[in-house]
Amino acid sequence: MTKNIATRSGGEILVDQLLVHGVDTAFCVPGESYLDVLNALSLRKNKIKLIVTRQDGSASFMAEAFGKATGRPGICFVTRGPGATNASIGVHTAFQDSSPMVLFVGQVGGDMVEREAFQEIDYRRMFGQMTKWVAQIDRADRIPEYVARAFQVATSGRPGPVVLALPEDMLVSKEAVADAKPIQSIRYAADNDSLSEIRKLLSESKKPLLLLGGSGWTEKACENIKTFSERNNLPVACSFRRQDLIDNRHFNYVGDVGIGINPKLADVVRDSDLLLVVGARLGEMTTGGYSLLKPPVLDKRLVHIHPGVEELGRVFQAEVMVNADLESISSQLSSMDPVECNWGDWRLNARKAYEENVVPVSMGGDVDLAEVMQIMERKLPQDTVMVNGAGNFSGWIHRYWKYSGYRSQLAPTNGAMGYGVPAGIAAKVAFPNRTVVSVSGDGCFLMNGQELATAAQYDLKLLFLVFNNGMYGTIRMHQEREYPNHVYGTSLKNPDFAALARAYGLHGATVESTSQFEEELMQALSINTASLIEIKTDPNIITTRTTLDAIRNR
Repeated sequence: MTKNIATRSGGEILVDQLLVHGVDTAFCVPGESYLDVLNALSLRKNKIKLIVTRQDGSASFMAEAFGKATGRPGICFVTRGPGATNASIGVHTAFQDSSPMVLFVGQVGGDMVEREAFQEIDYRRMFGQMTKWVAQIDRADRIPEYVARAFQVATSGRPGPVVLALPEDMLVSKEAVADAKPIQSIRYAADNDSLSEIRKLLSESKKPLLLLGGSGWTEKACENIKTFSERNNLPVACSFRRQDLIDNRHFNYVGDVGIGINPKLADVVRDSDLLLVVGARLGEMTTGGYSLLKPPVLDKRLVHIHPGVEELGRVFQAEVMVNADLESISSQLSSMDPVECNWGDWRLNARKAYEENVVPVSMGGDVDLAEVMQIMERKLPQDTVMVNGAGNFSGWIHRYWKYSGYRSQLAPTNGAMGYGVPAGIAAKVAFPNRTVVSVSGDGCFLMNGQELATAAQYDLKLLFLVFNNGMYGTIRMHQEREYPNHVYGTSLKNPDFAALARAYGLHGATVESTSQFEEELMQALSINTASLIEIKTDPNIITTRTTLDAIRNR
């Protein structure tokens, strides 16, 4: 019924639906293809904060990171054609990282469609394989239906991205249509037989390992799973770039199962007789390229719990497979009668191996990155949000930084470079009262370093660290190993990063020795703007465990 319902433009109807579903922040690069949405946002700017970025890929990264940080869909608006293609990197990240996100893309009007009009793309074909759902809203009176479905799909099961195309003529058309209702979270739990079987397998185990990962976690779910691990004295590992699902200082935490895994933790994974996986997909990074864990049947018992039913049995066959949301299943596990544990030494030894692994190991050079991490641990608040992009530089963070628990880590599990700067900005928008540190390599930083302008524009005080070794380090490492004496295309000539930060009106400093870092860190933290510290590192030091010289010698 439309009786007594105000007539609104499509753009106004759309923005009002965002308010219905609790949106308070959106990221964009403005475009002429969705001017009516921008107008509606301007009329509601006291309710929705619009963060305008300098590149569409950055905007989509910010929306993905915001969704990852908050558990609510990150919202992004970009224009048609080039805007959409730029934004696809954030959509791909949201898909592989299972982050809730809704991307709205301007589209040509209905009178232009299928003529290869200016910047025209069929987004249903373009985004088909990297979204949970992609659609085009051709009628303004159906906007409430489409947007409600987008939010429901993005947050249900395994979370992920949705793309909605917005034809220009649809946005300016007028309709009297009622708003949708807010979406509801769908809860689904394990049945009693599955819980009984999990408890039976646990009681028969001598070397169990609890592996946490994936998306869809809440603070309550993390607390529940911690209780479950404590009641059963279980060693707890986290999958690649999901180290914040339990406080790393907790006596049950034994490390992360990902790139650069502690060799002793890899032995724990191999030697375990029961792998209890909650939330993780068991993808390539977590399984060591499917060599640490070999599909389809493991040489150990496997319990696989995942919110997306399509993941269960997709690669690994398990004794017990449970499709459940993580808050429900974690509550069930924490309430389950504990088993009689006979693996106390097993957990203690695994924890000892973790503690030994985080003792700083100097790899040489004027700047000791392991010591840099120790200085940050001493000087930064425990609830600091640590953000990083992709590259070998991240190994020092993953190995040495101790994440404090739920939502203290934001990093791309799909390995997208250019993530660190925009994701750091999104983290500060999401958590304005927390310290945020965004870490990038020199190659990673310059893919989206222009977003320093966004940090300055919105007066966001966060710390950017740039590890500068003058090359694409990860690719150089692979070159040295696979094609010795044929290094090509991986050297970089960089600007003065500290001067670049100052050009944006921010604080900038350069560190060339370990002894300089603490003073520059404290100076940066005391300043009322965002700060950037460039850390010049020895290019020979390629990971936390080896050097390029050692790789060449091998």
